[in-house]
Amino acid sequence: MSEATGWLLDVYADPEDGVILWLLTDDGKRLRLRMDFPITFYAAGDFSLLRQAWIFLKDLDVQLARTTRRDLFLGERDVMSVRTSTPAKQPSLFADLACQFPSLDYYDSDLPLSLRFIAQTGTHLLGRCRVKLDGEWVQTLEALNSAWEINPAPIPLRILTLSPDVNPVLGKPKNLRIRYKQHEYKLALESVRTFMIGLKADLNRFDPDLIMTEYGDTWLFPQLQVWSRESGIELNPNRDQTREIQIRRADSYFAYGQVVYRGAQAHLFGRWHIDRHNAMSFGEYDLEGVMEQARVTGLGVQEMARKSPGAGITAMQMHTALRNGIMVPFQKQQVEDRKTLADLIHADHGGLIYQPLIGLHGHVAQIDFSSMYPAIMVKHNISPETVGKEDAPEGLIPRTLRPLVEKRLMLKNIMSDLNPRDCRVEILKARAAALKWLLVVCFGYLGYKNARFGKIESHEAVTAVSRELMLQAKEVAEDLGFTVLHMYVDCLFVQQEGYTRPADFTPLMNAIVNKTGIPIALEGVFKWVAFLASKKDARVPVPNQYFGAFLDGSLKFRGIELRRRDTTVWVRKVQLAVLEILARADTPQELAERVPDVLAFVEHCKSQLRAGRVPLEELIVRQRISRALDGYKSPSPAARAALQLQSIGRVISPGQSVQFLYTRSGSGVQAWELGEALPADSVHTKRYCVMLDRAIQTVLDPVKSLCIPERLL
Repeated sequence: MSEATGWLLDVYADPEDGVILWLLTDDGKRLRLRMDFPITFYAAGDFSLLRQAWIFLKDLDVQLARTTRRDLFLGERDVMSVRTSTPAKQPSLFADLACQFPSLDYYDSDLPLSLRFIAQTGTHLLGRCRVKLDGEWVQTLEALNSAWEINPAPIPLRILTLSPDVNPVLGKPKNLRIRYKQHEYKLALESVRTFMIGLKADLNRFDPDLIMTEYGDTWLFPQLQVWSRESGIELNPNRDQTREIQIRRADSYFAYGQVVYRGAQAHLFGRWHIDRHNAMSFGEYDLEGVMEQARVTGLGVQEMARKSPGAGITAMQMHTALRNGIMVPFQKQQVEDRKTLADLIHADHGGLIYQPLIGLHGHVAQIDFSSMYPAIMVKHNISPETVGKEDAPEGLIPRTLRPLVEKRLMLKNIMSDLNPRDCRVEILKARAAALKWLLVVCFGYLGYKNARFGKIESHEAVTAVSRELMLQAKEVAEDLGFTVLHMYVDCLFVQQEGYTRPADFTPLMNAIVNKTGIPIALEGVFKWVAFLASKKDARVPVPNQYFGAFLDGSLKFRGIELRRRDTTVWVRKVQLAVLEILARADTPQELAERVPDVLAFVEHCKSQLRAGRVPLEELIVRQRISRALDGYKSPSPAARAALQLQSIGRVISPGQSVQFLYTRSGSGVQAWELGEALPADSVHTKRYCVMLDRAIQTVLDPVKSLCIPERLL
């Protein structure tokens, strides 16, 4: 019997028997291993129905038993266990059973295989482990580290990057750029056969663990399948040559009040594939962040790169349930408790928002509660099964979140002790950001209608505690002589005469922590900050719209055009440049001196636009289609651009973003992806100037309260 140690890269079902593991060993080998891994799901309900289900299953290749298992809300339940030695067949087995007996309650029936695996073996994806082997079969598997390790050993991954020379939607690519370590070159696409032979040779030569692509999901891998048939050159990009590429169809779905489009996906076996243009949050935390999420959630790297953080936190809750002998329901079973209208009004208040004092303010500190909602759930043991119960044992949600909160806090503490130029800072920042996103969504999933372990009462309990904590923090600040300018859910903006440096606010922060028991952090001290008023009514403040400059000159802005996805690059660049000009002012009063520079700069930018010196790429407007195109009575600019694309055969689904330019003639827009040349004089410069004026007005409106000559405004 041989032995190997290394990193667990992936696990998936073997079509024939058990599971396939991929291990990157310490001596650089990539081992394809097999392991017996029977899995079990459960059914509960009326005894007569269970008896019929037993009869339905008994002649199939499964093991049936009557047992008792724990439901998080109902306690111990008598259930029928269904055990199969072939994980690949379990989904269809369950689908057939559920179709025949839809009124039964099902548990552990649709869990990701990787979650089952790490829960049962105690390992984690990307973790180090030791295996004892009999040939290619794993006999024993031992975890060598934890998913919560702060400094995991770096994995020596081989990464191959593939990208076309142009966006395939805008034009026909002529070359495929290839990058591996320090090597970078191009493969010409004009001769398909030559290209396929070259790419196949590169895959064999480099044997990458990760293929990072641009437009790989939507163009490259589907096209490779077409070229393979045309050329007769078989090219299987999987490391596991027994499997084909797994293509998942594109779809549109409704989430958090908007229609979201998820593009088609190409998943590989034995190695990973990530398409930078089809990865949900990849731009937020890059590969290091995706790998960190894969470690703690139990979802594979390819999955985690494309899924939302909500899917990650759901997986973590499932993993906690499995490790603690709690069954995971197939569908949410708990409904909201009965409430009178008065009870509903009293309970459902949400987070505390304190209307800001409109205008400019100098030397303002922003104090943030660190991961406030998760910290509340952990400290106050708020979980769907513990709400309304005194002295309840630690709930499933706090048990899931505690290590997550602690790990993120430790990563941030390590970063604070490092020199900003230290090469480790960017990696730690990406990992901390990935954990932050998991924590951000954990609160929403307590009240999400389809969350397996969600219950609206626990969601309301968290906001009730948060409101009380914010009021306590406000009282502490005011008792110490501070003016509270603004409060927004989990942060405060405070000010006091003579308090200008970060150290001046330390006593206040210590007092808040002592009062609330929740850790806080100083986001920074603003030289000046502006809280904005509604554009419709200057007397009404907008809580989530502000901008300001910290003592070091860095900027922070929320809710303004810079933060909007439908703002053109040109308007963003100009608005940011204007804020950077204003950031040179050390006090609100000095801002007035910067206004002439701002106006001169803006006029220069407009003249550049009128002269055709602004690249068209910077004028692209990106907007989302919210419905099917035939559902528009009066098509929006985005819908008109989508109709243009539809006329050339492009399929536009709800939730997709459409890029277009405003033009002087025709429908008033031109879809960017038409790829047609647009004369410079066809650009609707006046409309773009209006867009810019609106963005600059946002910035200059608070400055009007200063003594600025009318001619400058």
